[in-house]
Amino acid sequence: MKIIGCDFHPGFQQIAMLDLQRGEYTERRLTPDEARQFYAELERPVLVGMEACGNTLWFDWLLASLGIELRLGDAGKIRALEVRKQKTDRRDAQLLLRLLLENLFPQVWVPSVEQRDTRQLLLHRHKLVGMRRQVKNELQHLALNQGVQQKRKLWSAAGRRRLEGLPLTGWTARRRKDELELLDDLDRRLAELDIAVQQAAEKDAVARLLQTHPGVGPITALAYSLTLGTIERFARSRQVVSYLGLNPAEHSSGGRQHLGGISKQGNPMLRSLLVEAGQSAARSVPELQRAYQRLKHRKHSGVGKVMVARKLAVRLFWMWKTQQPYTAARTQGSPSHHVVAV
Repeated sequence: MKIIGCDFHPGFQQIAMLDLQRGEYTERRLTPDEARQFYAELERPVLVGMEACGNTLWFDWLLASLGIELRLGDAGKIRALEVRKQKTDRRDAQLLLRLLLENLFPQVWVPSVEQRDTRQLLLHRHKLVGMRRQVKNELQHLALNQGVQQKRKLWSAAGRRRLEGLPLTGWTARRRKDELELLDDLDRRLAELDIAVQQAAEKDAVARLLQTHPGVGPITALAYSLTLGTIERFARSRQVVSYLGLNPAEHSSGGRQHLGGISKQGNPMLRSLLVEAGQSAARSVPELQRAYQRLKHRKHSGVGKVMVARKLAVRLFWMWKTQQPYTAARTQGSPSHHVVAV
């Protein structure tokens, strides 16, 4: 068996390989083309370990097609296991190999190819929504410069006619024309993606279950399902909250506790979706509405929205954990209770 520590970069990879049968140790620097030929010629079985990072999809598919096992590790934990200050690509590859040999490799969960592809659907939609928001902001500024302040009414049929009728000339008129065309194009594309998300959510049993909670639609439910992957990864709801970056950052020492804002260490797209869904849920669930209003008056609305998002994440976790749909009964956030009072 061959074990390889791979320090991956988009343009090359540095590897440290040990053949356990022959006792041979090899170090090489491979370009993407060289890597394809190198791994194809290796005698199986082969185990490759590398840090979890971006732009690696082609490498994942290559190793999967060749029947080579790939393990992805937590980059932060891997770096913490190296005490020396010297950091080079060669030393990083050696560290990965050593961690694999000593069974200390901090492996992370890896979604399936199908899950990653569906994630791209959600991410693409999320990016287009951001682009549409930017275009709308630009059109709002054009209207404000002409003394027209209609806020959300600008996107009604009457607001659109008034925007098109503004007496603009020259490049200002060209800017309005192009941005209105961009807005129409983005609306069309997003409508198609919304249908695709709806169809994907209908095929996902977890997403169908989570949509029984008020305020949770197919986009949030599907994103939650794909981000967590399998519920067995999390024993408690606190782990989910931390995984999503909705827990407070903490720096405590010497008996003094200091809590800051949320850590934001999780998936930013799902975190923003939970905040939006939380506001919809708070309008339908009296318990969430009371908690939001109470914290809104004590702190401010931003803190209240994050609190509701955290509570919603916990509720969805226990619905998934217990496989129970939402009912009007009060849901529990403790592992010692059922998700729904019975």
